[in-house]
Amino acid sequence: MIRLLVDVAARHLLARRRQSIVSLLGVVLGVSFFLSISAMMRGSEQDIIHRLVDNAPHITIEDEYRNPTLQPVSQLFPDAAVQLHHLVPQTETRGIRGYPQILDYLRRTPGLRASAVLSGQALASFAGKDRAIGLYGIVASEYAQVSTIRRYMVQGSLDELEANPNGIVIGDELARRMSLGMGNNLRVASTTGQVRTFKIIGLFHTGRSDFDAGQAFVALKRVQSMLDRPNRINTIVIRLADPNAARTEAARIEERVRYKTVSWQERSEDLMSALAIRSVIMYAVVGAVLVVAAFGIYNVISTVVLEKQRDIAILRAMGFQARDIESMFLAQGALIGAVGNVFGIGLGCGLMAGLMRIHFRVPGSTDVNYLAIDWSPFQFVLAGGVAMLAAMIAAYLPARRAAKVEPVDVLRGGT
Repeated sequence: MIRLLVDVAARHLLARRRQSIVSLLGVVLGVSFFLSISAMMRGSEQDIIHRLVDNAPHITIEDEYRNPTLQPVSQLFPDAAVQLHHLVPQTETRGIRGYPQILDYLRRTPGLRASAVLSGQALASFAGKDRAIGLYGIVASEYAQVSTIRRYMVQGSLDELEANPNGIVIGDELARRMSLGMGNNLRVASTTGQVRTFKIIGLFHTGRSDFDAGQAFVALKRVQSMLDRPNRINTIVIRLADPNAARTEAARIEERVRYKTVSWQERSEDLMSALAIRSVIMYAVVGAVLVVAAFGIYNVISTVVLEKQRDIAILRAMGFQARDIESMFLAQGALIGAVGNVFGIGLGCGLMAGLMRIHFRVPGSTDVNYLAIDWSPFQFVLAGGVAMLAAMIAAYLPARRAAKVEPVDVLRGGT
């Protein structure tokens, strides 16, 4: 019975060949655009998240508290009748206290690597040129485990900071702007007024011009000395084996160490929300293309139902049930949707391959970029599924009308 119904459905579509081909082209174009645009947007979203996860710490412990701590007098006398004003807390050296103990605690957690950082502002001077830079004090062997900076080294090595504590690693853009090279001496003045001369032992290139032109890595002890913060750091950067667990781990760590602990999801909350809204808009726009194609399918099947009233009445008189007639016209929608999917996915793959070849240069970046395309099976299933759903919905209304045809009325010439 199913084979017979599909055969009749195919004959009906072939009888109106021109309209069927137009409807089919609508589905083909709809599926191909849906697939290519969806794959491009999804690919760019994954690329952005990958850059966030790969190039930045998964968790950062900062030298501040999420909620201000109460003064001792407020803790001792919460219901005091007398209130003191103009109390000034004792000035202390800012930074994370007892950071070696915190690092020991963190490193006992499986799948977690941590490194201490002391960062501050400084002024780099060479041959009469001055430039403000960010100074990162690190332990090179530890920082290399939580950062991808080693991957971006173009000359020298980050590990040489341990052998040469008077060495400095800078970005190649900073070196270009100040006419510096490997082995040159760079004079660095900190905000405390201390001045030191460092020898350039490494150059990196990340492709982000602001980072390459404004950051420098120095041994942690040297930065502590220059910023007058002995045995202090202001950041602990953490890398996890599972980046998706960062939010949970950050909450657990903050509860233990009390310092503000920020996961990459919290740090990028605005960006993640913007990406979610962009996805909704994108799917609404490309879905509208398939809705337009569905109107074409509806038009073809409605016309066939109107033209084949007598044939439908004869089939009902021969013993076909109403659900058989409905299934026959639903099969027409399924046929257009299935054939449109086959050709649409093929055309979509061609568009995706073409988009991958487009290259451009983003403002602020010195590297050539390519469009990221998501080739995961989910994109193909989604495009095909939406197209089939649109085709079946378009076929449902005329199929219901065909199922309600009364054979006696038609054969008597009533309708």
